[in-house]
Amino acid sequence: MPTLDLRLAPMAGVTNAPFRLIARECGAGLLTSEELDARALVHGSVRTELLARYLPEERPLAFQLLGADPDVLADAARRLQARGADAIDLNMGCPVPKIVAKGQGAALMRDPLQAAIVLRTLRKAVEVPVTIKIRGGWDERTLNAPEIARIAEGEGVNGITVHPRTRSQYYTGRAPWDIIASVVAAVRIPVVGNGDVRSRADAEAMLRLTGCAAVMIGRGALGAPWIFSATPLDQPARARVIRRHCALIEAHLPPRLAFVQLKKHLAWYSAGSPGSASLRSAIFTAPDAATAQAIFWQA
Repeated sequence: MPTLDLRLAPMAGVTNAPFRLIARECGAGLLTSEELDARALVHGSVRTELLARYLPEERPLAFQLLGADPDVLADAARRLQARGADAIDLNMGCPVPKIVAKGQGAALMRDPLQAAIVLRTLRKAVEVPVTIKIRGGWDERTLNAPEIARIAEGEGVNGITVHPRTRSQYYTGRAPWDIIASVVAAVRIPVVGNGDVRSRADAEAMLRLTGCAAVMIGRGALGAPWIFSATPLDQPARARVIRRHCALIEAHLPPRLAFVQLKKHLAWYSAGSPGSASLRSAIFTAPDAATAQAIFWQA
């Protein structure tokens, strides 16, 4: 089997620069930012500017945009390209109600004609590769991922990531990998599979069963960034990864956000350990970052 190309999936509130770099150091390939609201980026939102920060060691790095207005998306993409983006990814899969209510995320899959206009405009705006991340469809009656993939290919999109659940499924039920295979069969551009990958064995199975070119891992990497490592990490090595991650969070995020991120990730790192439920509770009620880390390491 060829070398596994494993990638970290964009996750809102999670895939900031520290976590992306930890994933890269553990062996992840192309990294992708968490979703950036295109309009907020164009209007100079301080919060979005913070989300768009990255570290040179992360590259190659794709930036994921969220939006539905072709011209606004194009403007945002040009700005990100000027900042050093190695690729622009369009979010066509977010299932959150407040997002789809604006015609963004997975809602773009409901209007193939508008999707084509958006992709055409975005592709003309930048020179770097343009990719999309889609779902299987809106619901079980509209499993149109292959159709959207063919449209994307026709508009010059360079690659497609498929999370095969429908928007109506959110993240429930088993991810139907056969939908990924159907997209692979529909286009000639690279297709990346995503969904229910919790181990390298899962990734190998997805590659074998779908024919996808690479595998993107999201929730399976939370508390386990070593999932990207070609060789298993023992407990001392995992501890070094966790300490390195904590140090990156404190070095590169504003104090209040760093505290939130530390608690969140330490809780994920504690999963599976004895008394993890009480440990997570103690971490989340810690008064400061130093105490949260002391609680974690003393467990």
